[in-house]
Amino acid sequence: MRETATLAGGCFWCTEAVYRNLEGVESVESGYTGGTKADPSYEEVCSGRTGHAEAIRITFDPAVIGYGDLLDVLFATHDPTTLNRQGNDIGTQYRSAIFPHDAAQEAEARAAIERARAHWPDPIVTAIEPLSAWYPAETYHQDYWQHSGARSPYCMAMIPPKLQKLRKGFAERLRA
Repeated sequence: MRETATLAGGCFWCTEAVYRNLEGVESVESGYTGGTKADPSYEEVCSGRTGHAEAIRITFDPAVIGYGDLLDVLFATHDPTTLNRQGNDIGTQYRSAIFPHDAAQEAEARAAIERARAHWPDPIVTAIEPLSAWYPAETYHQDYWQHSGARSPYCMAMIPPKLQKLRKGFAERLRA
């Protein structure tokens, strides 16, 4: 049986690139959630006026990788202590948030925040937000790192350090 996780940790290109490397992750889709406008465009979300977060929706096999493991990767590969910001990306669309799909995921999200507190000297600002409508991002955003990232100075600056953290902290979880 497959499960779904919805997470936001800044730019969805960056978070998508991390999760595609994990064993047990079957798909990762970039999109928008947590806002008020139906079917927003990338430009509308980037304006900060829709309330949406750039997020990813992960389909995974819990027999191979648990939801708690996915959350631990989130806390290890982005900065959960900066409110509405990841590096030079500033705005509510870049917030750190977890969107649980059920009560068990919500409990695990709270436990993951507690675990993360041991690794971060500043307070964790990652929000646990109600699951709301999911809007897939435009096609050109999907699997962006694989298709276009090497041509993007932004991606080249942001994604390799995240992948290095992933390899260092979660080598046993990586795809062969």
